Amino acid sequence: MANMGLIDRILRILVAAGIGYAYFTHRLEGTLGIVLMVVAAAFVLTSFIGFCPLYRLLKVSTRGKA
Repeated sequence: MANMGLIDRILRILVAAGIGYAYFTHRLEGTLGIVLMVVAAAFVLTSFIGFCPLYRLLKVSTRGKA
């Protein structure tokens, strides 16, 4: 059921960390900051479970053949 590869998962965690850093250092504020924090939370969640619902809809997989 997993459709995310290791590099994809790591990149999502790094992007989420960057968004979190920008938000908590007040470089991102307001509605944009909140929206990006929600995106960051989704990135972290999907990274930990290894499944992206959007990838499923688009029939995309970054997971290699195992």
